[in-house]
Parts: sequence; structure tokens; C-alpha cells
Amino acid sequence: MIKQLLKQLGFKEKEIAVYVTVLQKGKVSPAEVAKTTGINRTTVYSVAKDLIKRGVISEDLSSPARYLVALPLDELKQEEERKLEKNKDTLNKAIKELSVLSKDARYTVPKIVFIDGKNLEKYIYKQSKTWSDSIMKRDGTWWGFHDVSYVEHYEKAIDWYWANIAPKGLSLKLLTNDSPIEKKMNKKKYASKRQFKILTDAKKFTASTWVCGDYVIMIVTNQKPHYLVEIYDATFAHNTREVFKNIWKTIK
Repeated sequence: MIKQLLKQLGFKEKEIAVYVTVLQKGKVSPAEVAKTTGINRTTVYSVAKDLIKRGVISEDLSSPARYLVALPLDELKQEEERKLEKNKDTLNKAIKELSVLSKDARYTVPKIVFIDGKNLEKYIYKQSKTWSDSIMKRDGTWWGFHDVSYVEHYEKAIDWYWANIAPKGLSLKLLTNDSPIEKKMNKKKYASKRQFKILTDAKKFTASTWVCGDYVIMIVTNQKPHYLVEIYDATFAHNTREVFKNIWKTIK
């Protein structure tokens, strides 16, 4: 366990072996470290120098013989905190420089995301608030076509959405194919917020297509593997939304 943790902090295999040995013994000669770890003495000296630079051990120079001494564990903590601060400073400088490069950009490239079935449900939970916020910045309505196979596979995600994420004032207007599962959904507490119209020949549709503000999402759930394609583009979303709004008006 300790070796894994030290690896995560950036220690190499031999550094871990030497450091743990020094830590366990408190004060130890390089020869004894070599004997305990099985690392040759020349390499122990080299590794010890690196650990001294890290600030986690030191050399005892008070006697003729050379000894390695473990420093208090707070030194390790402080060293890692210093590295974090240094990285934070570097990151802030990089962001500042990169911002200068991008400030003159006058266009937005559509962002396309593909999510496979293994990560689909997790992505729905993660992205639902982003979609909802975008909806509320537009017309407050979740538009699109809804394949009922989505409900059959992700009913829990729908329940979670209306209980935790759905903003006040959001309405849902989706075209759909008729299915017994929707009769069950009509008994849910949030049923009044979900409006559906049956689309003739809806069987020809093979995926749910949603317009959520500036996002257009297509989810295939009627066959395996499931997958999602998300396009983030205000112009594309606007025109797709207008298509669904006009179809909605024509269906009684």
C-alpha cells in the first residue's frame, strides 16, 4: 500500500526502497541500506542524493562514517505542497499566455462528442445539468423525438433528473412512438411536466434526438451497443429546434 502511494507521489522503485529503509531504521549507513534492499552500494549513494534533493532524508555529517537520516514526515508533506504550488503557478502562467493566443478568435468550431455504451449512463448524469442550463438560456423547452427504448433502459436516470436537476419552469415537448412504458411514466409525480405527441410512422426513427438549448443529442438505445452523439453548436441547434417546433404544431 505504502509503495503504491509513494509511486503516486512520483517516487521511483529504488527511491521507494531506499526511503522506506531509511525511514524504518531512522539512521542507517548506505552499506546497510544496500544489504537490506539488495541494491548495490553505488546506486544507493546515487538514489540517496536524489532523496536528499527531494528533502525527505539527509546525511549525518557529525561522525566519520557516513549515515543517512530520515527527516520528519512533515518534510515530505511540505515538499509535495511546494510542488503543487509551483505547478499551480505554472498552470496559471500557461493559461494567461494561451488566453492571449485565443483572444482574437471570432468563430466557434462545433464540438462533437461520442460516448459509447459503457460510459453512456455516467455521461447522462454528468451532462444533464449542462443541457438544462442551456435550455433555460433559450426557450425553456426540451424539444425532440423520444424513442421509448430510452425509457425502457434508463428509467432511473429520468426519475433522478426530475427529482434533482430539472430547473423550475422547464417544459419537455417530445414526439414519440406509442408504447405501454409511457402509460407507466404517466403515473410519475413529474408526469405533468412531460408532454408527448405520437408521431405517425415513428417506427422508422431509430434513435432519440433531443435539442437542449445549444446542444443536439442523439442517443441510440434500441440496439446494442448503445451510444450517444452530442453536437454543441448554437446555429445547428436553433435550426433543429425550429424543425421540431413546427412538426409539433402540425400534430393535434
